Amino acid sequence: MTDSRTTLRVDLFTREYPPEVYGGAGVHVEYLARDLRPLTDVRVHCFGGARDEAGVTAYPDPAGLAGANAALRTMGVDLEMAAGAEGADIVHSHTWYANLAGHTAKLLYGVPHVVTTHSLEPLRPWKAEQLGGGYALSSFIERTAIEAADAIIAVSAGMKRDVLTAYPSVDPGKIRVVHNGIDTAQYAPDHGTEVLERLGIDPDRPSVVFVGRITRQKGLPYLMRACHDLPPEAQIVLLAGAPDTKEIAAEVEGLAIQLRNARDARGVVWVQEMLPKREVVQVLTHATVFVCPSVYEPMGIVNLEAMACETAVVATATGGIPEVVADGETGLLVPIDQVADGTGTPVDPDKFVADLADAIRALVEDPDRARQCGLAGRRRAVEKFSWATIAMDTLEVYRTVL
Repeated sequence: MTDSRTTLRVDLFTREYPPEVYGGAGVHVEYLARDLRPLTDVRVHCFGGARDEAGVTAYPDPAGLAGANAALRTMGVDLEMAAGAEGADIVHSHTWYANLAGHTAKLLYGVPHVVTTHSLEPLRPWKAEQLGGGYALSSFIERTAIEAADAIIAVSAGMKRDVLTAYPSVDPGKIRVVHNGIDTAQYAPDHGTEVLERLGIDPDRPSVVFVGRITRQKGLPYLMRACHDLPPEAQIVLLAGAPDTKEIAAEVEGLAIQLRNARDARGVVWVQEMLPKREVVQVLTHATVFVCPSVYEPMGIVNLEAMACETAVVATATGGIPEVVADGETGLLVPIDQVADGTGTPVDPDKFVADLADAIRALVEDPDRARQCGLAGRRRAVEKFSWATIAMDTLEVYRTVL
């Protein structure tokens, strides 16, 4: 292949980039940038504090917008990122937080704009709780960028369907499916126990683990209700923090109190701070079951992370999750019938909670089956979801718009 480093400069726009990563989009950009660098000239523009990595520029909130609505501050950062992308051959934005930067750079410099859709604002109406009027701004930004994009990367076939439903004017031929990936060298079984001991997790008891932000999307309250029907010997381990709103924070706190009152004192471990990757890997490795109770999940990198650690997965059969978790092979998928209002709310919440409990209990009570699911999950992660392949597929998308 001709060395494209001298001819193609790609500028990635993202809210999150290490060390400030809290969600799947940030993980995606971290590894995509790493594996694109041997193939082309990559520059990263991100939010937050200064980074010391070559080719990465960070942008704090503009001083003049201090105290303004969060969406307005985002728009201010985006405009500065667009200004910093002069000289790019392609701009590639990730999530609505960076879509305005990509769209503005496209117009300003006359370069193609590629959008990766990790989620969609019309399918997250609960964000109005967090952003207020800023939700109308985030929706406007996303719609404008997606409808004008030169190419759209959907992280799953489910996400492609959602894009076409939410934005029916988009040409289906502009959308390519390129899955999220996993670094199976970094996410690999760690059988040490020092992290578990520090967190108060008993390695000799079966454990049911959740990892994620406290947001409506992740469905944590449904899991917490389901945990009341699990065997008493099972530990509930929640690596859950960064609540979207005071309301959902209070709801989860109340459910945690109920759960602790219903189980033994050490049967519920709730870690609210963001743990380093290495520590999360050890917790996942020792889990009997990892649970993803999301009501909206375009792909669900966290399921891949658990699978790579040889952990069985129980997950909602929604969005892109069935493309990752092989039902009956790497874990169990829980069916969900959802209200058609964009919230993802189960039509029958009690049935969803009961079905979730049944699936978790089936693996907790059959550790040999859980172990076999974990081994199969590791194999699937290694064979199907490497970042090197995803970088090559993304480069092919770039070539379609040049």
